[in-house]
Amino acid sequence: MAHPGIDVIRQLIGATKDQESTLLERRANLAALAGSPPAPGGVTVEAIELANRTAERLTPDGAPDDEVILYLHGGSYTAGSPDTHRGLAGSLAVASSRAVVVLDYRLAPEDPFPAGLSDALLAFDQLAPARIALAGDSAGGGLSAAAALALRDRAGAQPVAVALISPWVDLTQSAGSYRSRAELDPMLTDRSLTQAAEAYLAGTDARTPYASPVFGDLGGLPPIRVDVGSDEVLFDDSRNLVDGVEAAGGSAELREWPDMIHVFQAFPVDLVPEAGEAIEAMAAFLTTHLSADPS
Repeated sequence: MAHPGIDVIRQLIGATKDQESTLLERRANLAALAGSPPAPGGVTVEAIELANRTAERLTPDGAPDDEVILYLHGGSYTAGSPDTHRGLAGSLAVASSRAVVVLDYRLAPEDPFPAGLSDALLAFDQLAPARIALAGDSAGGGLSAAAALALRDRAGAQPVAVALISPWVDLTQSAGSYRSRAELDPMLTDRSLTQAAEAYLAGTDARTPYASPVFGDLGGLPPIRVDVGSDEVLFDDSRNLVDGVEAAGGSAELREWPDMIHVFQAFPVDLVPEAGEAIEAMAAFLTTHLSADPS
């Protein structure tokens, strides 16, 4: 059965996913789709400098000082900003009662791999010694997973948990859902993702684990939660990541949301009630680990 709210979104998006566009147009389209929303009530927005980049810290009333969620925004590694993701990050801050920091990491093609990853790692280091959870959507979800791999390999401070929304973790676009769910997905195409991957990788092998975490050693990671819509080409990225973590002996959970599309959590809850439900569940997972006794 079709979802009435998602049907409205499908109609608004129309055939735009099949239209050719320049990088500047794609950036403008994301900004237009996301808007520039204010933070939810009860959340203080502070512009900060982090990892030699701008960032936004969204702090709900009563949030502890020593627990924070580092959020890495989506946008195919070529677009997006704290501005486009203020609404989503603010909702997560309210639901978790924790500060959420959204990093304006460097984007391709101006700054290809591994620039964004380097920014994320430096941001993590500068936020320590607070207890830190990683979170992100789409490319930001892939970047969060890559950061978790890199932090594990450094064997220093580690995130307490990782929560991912429809993560893009396979830049080869080789999983079956890129084709089997192509007609269902109103937003992403194999072609557009391949173009973005080429811009981001700039000649780096797409199977490099810090670019495509599904091809890495997935053992020794913190607990991971992945949420994904049933109607998106990135579905198998989520499933394969969770399967890989579990096969390596780690803790990972996958939540599939029927009839939902890419990063549905960003849509208004009066149109898509599941957006609020998913944010609440994601927040509960993160706060469980953030507030756990570190001993």
